[in-house]
Amino acid sequence: MKQNTWVTPALWALLSPFAGWAVLRVTGWEPKFRWSQLVSFTPYAAAGSLVPLAFALAVRNRPATLAALVVGGMLASVVLPRAVPQGVPETDGQPLRVMTANVLRGSVPAEALIGAVERNRPDVLTLQEFTPYLAARLEEAGLGTLLPYHLEQLGTAIYSRLPLRPGIGFDADQWQHVGGVLTLPDGSEVDIVGVHACAPSAGWLAGCWAQSIQVLPPARPAKRPRVLAGDFNSTLDHAVLRELIATGYQDAASVTGKGLAMTWPYNGRSVLIPKVAIDHVLASEGVAVRAFETLALPRTDHRATVTDLVLRRGA
Repeated sequence: MKQNTWVTPALWALLSPFAGWAVLRVTGWEPKFRWSQLVSFTPYAAAGSLVPLAFALAVRNRPATLAALVVGGMLASVVLPRAVPQGVPETDGQPLRVMTANVLRGSVPAEALIGAVERNRPDVLTLQEFTPYLAARLEEAGLGTLLPYHLEQLGTAIYSRLPLRPGIGFDADQWQHVGGVLTLPDGSEVDIVGVHACAPSAGWLAGCWAQSIQVLPPARPAKRPRVLAGDFNSTLDHAVLRELIATGYQDAASVTGKGLAMTWPYNGRSVLIPKVAIDHVLASEGVAVRAFETLALPRTDHRATVTDLVLRRGA
C-alpha cells in the first residue's frame, strides 16, 4: 500500500515513547526526578501501547507492527502477571486478618473507621497519617475495646486484637514505620510492621523515598514470619519495592490476582485521573495469602485494604 510521506514518521514517533518506557521498566533503570513518579503508571502505558500497534496494523507497516508487538509484549509481561491469581494454597494454620488505611492527616471520621473495623473484624489495623486528634476520638468512640493493643511512631500506628509488643525498631527521628510482634492464639508469633514510606517527589524527597523502603526488614533471614502493611508510596513497577519483595515476600494483591486494584488518589478526584496501587501488604514465607480487597473510607484519598492471611503451622 502506498503511504503518505508523513505516515511512517508519525507511526514511529507514536511508538517511540512506549518503547522507551518499556526499556526503562524492564531494565529497572530509574532516572531521578520525574521517572520515579511516571513509572507508577506503567499499567496505563501497557494499555496505551495498543494504539501504535493498531495504527501499524491499519497502515500495514510490517516493521512497525513487529516493533509494536515487542514493545507491547514487554509491557504486558510486567503488568499482566499481577492480575492472574496464583491460587489459594491448601494449608492449616492460624488465620490473621490485616487491615490498613491512610487516614489523610487524621481526616477520616472516627465513627467511620470504627464502623469499618466492626464490619471487617481485622485482627490487626495499621494506620498512616495518624494524628493525636484522631487517636483521642477513636479512644472516645471505643476502638480500644475492639483492638486493645496499640503501638505508634511518627504518625503511623498499629492497633491489634491480639497481644502486641514492640518489635523491629526504626529511627524514631527519621522513619514513619513502626514494628511490633504479634502473639497469635496458638502461641505462634509474627513480626508486623506498619509502613509509611516517603513520597517519591522531586528534590531531596526522592532520596528519602528510596531509603524509607530500603530500611524495611527483608523477609530472610528472620526469626519469625513477617508481615509489612501500609502505604509504601510505591507500586510493583518501582525497582526498590521489587527488590524488597525479592528477599522472600509475596505481595498480597498480586498473588490473589488483584494487583491492578488501585488505591490512590480518590476522595473526590475525577475518574479521568489515573489511579495507582501504592498500598500493600507483604507477607513472608510461612504466611499464606487467602484474600485481598480494597474498600473506601470517607475523607481520605486512599483506599483501605483488607487481607486474609494464614500463618502456616511450624512456620
